[in-house]
Amino acid sequence: RMRYLLADKGYDADRLRRSLRDAGAVPVIPGRRNRKRVIRYDKERYRGRHLIENAFCRLKDFRRVATRYDKLAANFLSGVAIATALAFWL
Repeated sequence: RMRYLLADKGYDADRLRRSLRDAGAVPVIPGRRNRKRVIRYDKERYRGRHLIENAFCRLKDFRRVATRYDKLAANFLSGVAIATALAFWL
């Protein structure tokens, strides 16, 4: 079950925020600059988004994961598992 959704300003939409709240999740999305009303969000939690972005960036350094050569999902996921082991454990 998702408790929070960390996203950048590109996902700032009232419909998305409403559907997240209806699903029981808290949107952690800063408002766009041109909004008439200032949107409040948890700035401390939003800083964690940087770590998630960096993790995906490290995974995409592996060509097999970035281009998805594998046709079968099981083969692709095994490639992601190997890339994760190499990127984060070694």
